[in-house]
Parts: sequence; C-alpha cells; structure tokens
Amino acid sequence: MRQDARMDRTYYRDDLARIHHLGFGFHAEATAPGVLALLESVRGRVVVEVGCGSGLLTRYLVDAGHRVIATDASPAMLELAGAYAGDADEIRRLALPEDPIPEADAIVGVGHVLNYLDTVADVERSLVAITEALRPGGVLAVDLCDLEWASTRTDQRPVGWVDDDWALVTRFSVPSPDRYVRQMATFTRNGDGTWRRDDERHDNVMVDVSTVPALLADHGVEAEVRDAFGDESLPVGLKAIVGRKAG
Repeated sequence: MRQDARMDRTYYRDDLARIHHLGFGFHAEATAPGVLALLESVRGRVVVEVGCGSGLLTRYLVDAGHRVIATDASPAMLELAGAYAGDADEIRRLALPEDPIPEADAIVGVGHVLNYLDTVADVERSLVAITEALRPGGVLAVDLCDLEWASTRTDQRPVGWVDDDWALVTRFSVPSPDRYVRQMATFTRNGDGTWRRDDERHDNVMVDVSTVPALLADHGVEAEVRDAFGDESLPVGLKAIVGRKAG
C-alpha cells in the first residue's frame, strides 16, 4: 500500500482519475446535449471548462466546434485529458478560487466541481470570478450540489464497482448538513498481476443554491436554478445553474 499517497489530500490521483475516466463517463454523456444547446449562441468562440477532469465533456465541446480551454486542479486528470481531448485549444491546471480564469464567451463545468472547494465562501468567490471572466453576452452553465444532496443521503450504504483491472469501494457520510464525504478505496492491477491500493477522501461542501442567482445578479449575470441543463435527469440535489452576462 502506498502510505505516502494515503496521506495526500490531492483529489483524483492517478488510479482514481483513470477509474473515473473508464467507468464514470455517464454524467458527461448525459449533460452534454443540454450544455451544447445552451452554448449554441457562442458556437466557435472561447469556452472555458472548469473541472474538465479527463476530458469527457471537453471531447463533446471540441467536436461541436468550440475553442475550448479545459482546466482542472488534478495533474492526473489533465494528463488523461491531454490524451483524450488533446485537440482542445489549451489544457491547463487551474485551482479555484485562487487562480485567475481566462476571459471567455462561455464558462461551463459539470460534476459539481465547485463543491470540491473548502468553504461556501470559496464557492462564492469562484462564482464571482466566473462572472468577471465572462465577456458581455457570455453563457454560464455549471452544476452544484444543493443542501438537499446531503440531506437525502444520510443513510447511503457503501457501494462497489469492479472491472477486469480495477475496483472501487466507496463509503459515504454526512458529518453536518453542509458536508458530504466520500471515502474511496481503489484497487488497480499491476503489470505483474498483483494489486495495489490507494485511498482518497473527498469532502464536498453543500450550497444553498437558491442564493446563487442573487449573487450572480450583483455581478451582471442573470441566472436561474434548473433541474437539468436540458432533457437529462440529474440526481436528486444536483442543480444546474444557467445564466448569461448582460451584453
């Protein structure tokens, strides 16, 4: 077991990043049609993707003709994105809320990226930074976990997934109404047939999404909370924040 990795708080290290790419592309697949429809008015212009992960949504954005700057805080995810969607205009590391967001005609993010930040204040700072990076008429489309996400999962049972060369076991907890925790053990087959284990703890801060439109309005973006980006069905407690900057 890699004891040094077990102490590392970096989200989505090598093994979990690969497992997520191979086994959990369904969210990007489900949300892509709705996101692309929202971006139709800025087709061919600059789209910044926050939390691009391994490039699953990036691939759809590039194929639709957008000039994509794909960003993520995880070096392992960025390496996968470079292989999977390397024809994006740029793939770069960006860690919110500190790093500046490139100016763009649209900013998107799926997979409750902002909920990975440490505090609600950090989420709000990042949302304000997004509004400031949007050009006039620019489109915002991100998803956020509401407080409802945690409140409806207080008794969630552990779950596991198994494939030929990887396995993932996840336990869940809700230590407070505004926190949702995943404790994940990954198992990956080595080239010699042995297995290695890594452990990651993902702490998500929950947000009262009903407050987000007013925050964005104060910074020139008219937005609304939706149950989905398009016709997809999002999990209970996951909401789409869709808006446009005054032009």
